[in-house]
Amino acid sequence: MSNRERFNQAAGMLGARRDDTGDRAEHDFYATDPVAIEKLMQIEELNHRIWEPACGQGHLAKPLVREGYDVKSTDLIYRGYGEGGVDFLQQREKWEGDIITNPPYNLSHRFVEHALQIIPDGCKACFFLKLTFLEGQGRKDFFTIYPPRTVWVSSARIRCGKNGNFEGCSSMMAQAWFIWQKGWHGETTVKWF
Repeated sequence: MSNRERFNQAAGMLGARRDDTGDRAEHDFYATDPVAIEKLMQIEELNHRIWEPACGQGHLAKPLVREGYDVKSTDLIYRGYGEGGVDFLQQREKWEGDIITNPPYNLSHRFVEHALQIIPDGCKACFFLKLTFLEGQGRKDFFTIYPPRTVWVSSARIRCGKNGNFEGCSSMMAQAWFIWQKGWHGETTVKWF
C-alpha cells in the first residue's frame, strides 16, 4: 500500500478525504458550504450592503440575498452567478458596506489588504479562511497593523467543494471567520461557533 493510500485510508476513518489526484481546483475554486454564511449571520451584525468579490456559484451570496441583504456578487471567473470578469484586486472605487468572501487561498492575504483599503471606517471585511492564515512572519507584521477584531473558529469542519462539487467531499481543514472592522483598534478575540 502506498503512502497516499495509507493517508486516504486513515483520513477516511477520521471522516476526511484528500483528493486522490492531489491537484488543486482550477483557479483555486473551492465553494463554501452555505452553512458557513448562515452561522456568520447568527454571530455577527452585518451591514445591509455587502460585496461578495469571489462569489463563485453564489454559495455565500444566495443565503444573504434570501435574508434581505443588498449583495453585489462578482468573480474573476464567471461560474453561473453574479458578474464575471471582475478582478477584485484591481477595483479602486470605495465600497460603502461590508465585504464578505472565501477568496482563493493563494490570494487571501492580498484580498484582505485590498478590502481594508476600499471600505470606510466601521465597515467589516469578513473572510472565511483556513486557521493556518494566522501563521507566518509576514502575516505577523500585517496582524500588528491590522488585527482582526474577532476570529470565529468553526467547531465543526465546514465543507469546501472542489470546483463547486460537494458530492462526496468532506473537510480536513480547520477554518474560521476572520472579522476585521475598519478603524477598530484593540486585542483580537478568539471565539467559537
